[in-house]
Amino acid sequence: MILGINYDPEVTGIAPYTTGLATSLAQRGHDVAVLTGFPHYPQWQRDASTSGFRSAGLLDGVRVHRFSHHVPTRMSWLGRVAMELTFGMQVVTSRWKCPDVIVCVTPPLLAAAMAVARTRLSLRRPAVGIIVQDLYGRGVVESGAGSHLVGRMMSAVESATFRLCDGVSVIHAGFGTDLTTHLGVDARRVREIRNWTHVASPDPLASRKFRDEHHWGDDLTVVLHAGNMGYKQGLENVVAAARLADRDDLPVRFVLLGDGNQRTALKSAGAGVRALEFLPPVSNEEFPAALGAADVLLVNERPGVSQMAVPSKLTSYFSAGKPILAASEADGYTAGEVAASGAGICVPPGRPDLLLSEASRLGGDHDLAERLAASGRRYCENRLSERSALDRYEQWVLDLARTRTGRPRSRVS
Repeated sequence: MILGINYDPEVTGIAPYTTGLATSLAQRGHDVAVLTGFPHYPQWQRDASTSGFRSAGLLDGVRVHRFSHHVPTRMSWLGRVAMELTFGMQVVTSRWKCPDVIVCVTPPLLAAAMAVARTRLSLRRPAVGIIVQDLYGRGVVESGAGSHLVGRMMSAVESATFRLCDGVSVIHAGFGTDLTTHLGVDARRVREIRNWTHVASPDPLASRKFRDEHHWGDDLTVVLHAGNMGYKQGLENVVAAARLADRDDLPVRFVLLGDGNQRTALKSAGAGVRALEFLPPVSNEEFPAALGAADVLLVNERPGVSQMAVPSKLTSYFSAGKPILAASEADGYTAGEVAASGAGICVPPGRPDLLLSEASRLGGDHDLAERLAASGRRYCENRLSERSALDRYEQWVLDLARTRTGRPRSRVS
């Protein structure tokens, strides 16, 4: 059984990885159930096409149980806590039907902590593992969303939750170091399994059509940021860079594609800026074409954000065959990934002048752009294979089962 608040049909963030894990295990013969929320991300409002308090159904061979929960209209820590606790209460008061292995995904940390606590109190205790996509303690401090005291409280919850698990999977080696060094987790229980590329490579003809439909001329350098427009992305930096492009009359267009709790404020701040464009989310089928239509793919982070998360968009960017421009702290995981891949250039966050300068350089230096793009493709093929990641997840689940039974349960035929 997999517990995570984000799942298909959400197409950004954590949902594609939780969905991919569940469907892959089902296809490999395991009996899989998912406890999740109703679609709400990244628009931060429940999908209008859904209704009811709870629902259950079969999706791609997986039994999916959905629970209603609070969705904050304005992102704040209190709103986040309310969302996680209401989801967690739904999860822990539902019938679990004695699974052999429970896998929790964090975020949401508080709901995962509640689920882990329930497993420890079960008479027939299943094995329990947790997949760490973000670190909350670091997130509170780095994003400035709370005090150091709140950060320490979140770290204490993380430490207690992770140490109660039979195994912890992290998406980046740096997370593993943090868990063992600062959160007291036994290194033998930590396993690194990278997020994989779940977006197909762009079809050149479809990308050409997408670019033409949006009237992006060949003399225009299109810098595309795809995905969540939230607080930690700090996209005010991009609005400021677009203003500078207008001032200097440069042929650069910054495009923000997607949704998020900061989208309305960003649109208001960027009203009248010619070098700035907002696009609504596109379908899964159209998303690769959108990436391929750009000249540069952008990751932007708020100053101070460095080691709380690894942007999920990077895996899609690497496979798109475009150079990456990252506004990120030099000691952060994003900058480290871009450097390791050789797929892009980093500038300090909160420096719109440098962001614009490097965007213009990448748009004008086609040889450099091609070299970076080719490096990203190679990195994707060598390090971010979906098959390899899912093989490792299956082995992790089987190893978790052994911690309870001494041997893995047979698969469902």
